[in-house]
Amino acid sequence: MLVTIIAGARPNFMKIAPIIEAIKKAGDQGHAISYRLVHTGQHYDKKMSGDFFEQLGIPEPDTNLEAGGGTQAEQTAAIMVRFEQELLSHRPDLVLVVGDVTSTMACAITAQKLCVPVAHVEAGIRSGDWSMPEEINRMVTDSISNYFFTTSEVANQNLLQAGIGRDRIFFVGNTMIDTLLKQQPKFRAPQFWDELGLKKKEYLVMTLHRPSNVDEPEQLARLLDVLEKGTEQLPVIFPVHPRTRNNMEKFGITTNHVKAVEPLSYLEFNYLVQHAKGVITDSGGITEETTVMGVPCMTLRTSTERPETCTIGTNELLGTDSEALKDALEVLFAGNWKKGGIPELWDGKTAGRIVEALLRLHQPEKAALA
Repeated sequence: MLVTIIAGARPNFMKIAPIIEAIKKAGDQGHAISYRLVHTGQHYDKKMSGDFFEQLGIPEPDTNLEAGGGTQAEQTAAIMVRFEQELLSHRPDLVLVVGDVTSTMACAITAQKLCVPVAHVEAGIRSGDWSMPEEINRMVTDSISNYFFTTSEVANQNLLQAGIGRDRIFFVGNTMIDTLLKQQPKFRAPQFWDELGLKKKEYLVMTLHRPSNVDEPEQLARLLDVLEKGTEQLPVIFPVHPRTRNNMEKFGITTNHVKAVEPLSYLEFNYLVQHAKGVITDSGGITEETTVMGVPCMTLRTSTERPETCTIGTNELLGTDSEALKDALEVLFAGNWKKGGIPELWDGKTAGRIVEALLRLHQPEKAALA
């Protein structure tokens, strides 16, 4: 069984690393399964892409479609045209896509047009917010996938309500947590740790990149102002997304307690998160990592596709109102943040369950892994 695995953007790399490792292990055990890794090139910045391959032990891709840049439509079209040629030259038994980035949707469509089955890892999650490109990517990908690997019971229910048969849904857990738990012993302090005089649990971490938070000068300024004034003089470490940095420069926004730094590698960023007093973000994936590491998390969005991080984990959904952020910081500094727990099957063994399922689908009589 040949599985073509798609990676395109930073969130994908964390999710494919353990799957590749599990496929290699199954192959070593005598199972007829192999993979071909396709990097679409959606993220082409070294900090957003190259460092992840090196740090997570991901092998060099078999091909790079180099389809980065351009508008959403231009990028989608470039990926589809180039991935079609890849499939015609190296036709697999299955295309495996992960997450909800443009590459996920574009490659799923292309594969189905050529009658190649598609499996979607992290299927069934929904935010309900159609203004997010990721939500469109999720919905389109799930509407044409053959097999669905899910992270939660909520995702299972979303798929069932959409008419997907139970026999095509596999509740396996979260591959991003596989990577987190494996790499945790290797986390390392960034170079600026000593320069900024950082101490464990005496700083905050923030990431912002969504248009609702960073594209309007007043909104971005209000959020940063709360963090300048309401963090009890603790520094806020802010690895700045290129989009956000461009806007800050354009709007003339400067900071003091909020320390703007360059995007960090996986091992450095998660070292910061692990030892932070709290995290402020508008990312979905980070809320999963903070939940597993037991770090208080404040999400500056009006909806989330990962509700289990709120109902079970350490995350709170605040909306985009700066006053809500101010109130949440007061709860944090008063020592009253919820402790949270870890969702079911977020145990570091998800990739093995995915590969077992693929083997059952392809060779039911030979599927059991040692």
